Amino acid sequence: MSLELDIQNPEAYTTIPAEADLLRWAQAAWSADAEAGVVVRIVNEAESQELNRTYRDKDYPTNVLSFPYDAPPIPEDDDDIEYLGDLVICLPVVEREAAEQGKTATQHWAHLLIHGLLHLQGYDHITDTEAEEMEALETALLLKLGFSDPYH
Repeated sequence: MSLELDIQNPEAYTTIPAEADLLRWAQAAWSADAEAGVVVRIVNEAESQELNRTYRDKDYPTNVLSFPYDAPPIPEDDDDIEYLGDLVICLPVVEREAAEQGKTATQHWAHLLIHGLLHLQGYDHITDTEAEEMEALETALLLKLGFSDPYH
C-alpha cells in the first residue's frame, strides 16, 4: 500500500532532497499492507539537541530521531490512514556526517529516512542481534534503490 509524508521544513532549508525522492525511499521501507502517514520534520541543530536531551537524555544534536505514535488500533472498516509517528531529521548533522563518511548527502538522507522508518515499525538496534537484523534490512533496501552499503 502507500505511505504519505508530511514534510515540515520550518527553517526553509533549500538543500533537502526532493519530496518525490523522500517518498520513494520511505515507501521502500514501508512493509505493511495498509496506508500510513508519517511526519518528517527537518530541523536545525538546536531543535535536534533539545529533543535529544528531552527524550533520550543525550545533550547533543543527532541525525535522526523517531517518535512512534502509539494509538489504539483503527477498526478494519475505518478508511482513516494509520499515523505511524514523527521522524525528526537534523539537516546540518546529516550534511556533516555525509561529508565525514565520504558519502553523498543524498545517500545519507536515504539511509537515515529508511533507518527512521524502520524504527517506527518496531525495529531497533539495542542488542547486537537487533542491530545486525536492522542493518541487513537497511542495506538490502538501499541496494535495491541503487545506493551502496551504508556500513562499508
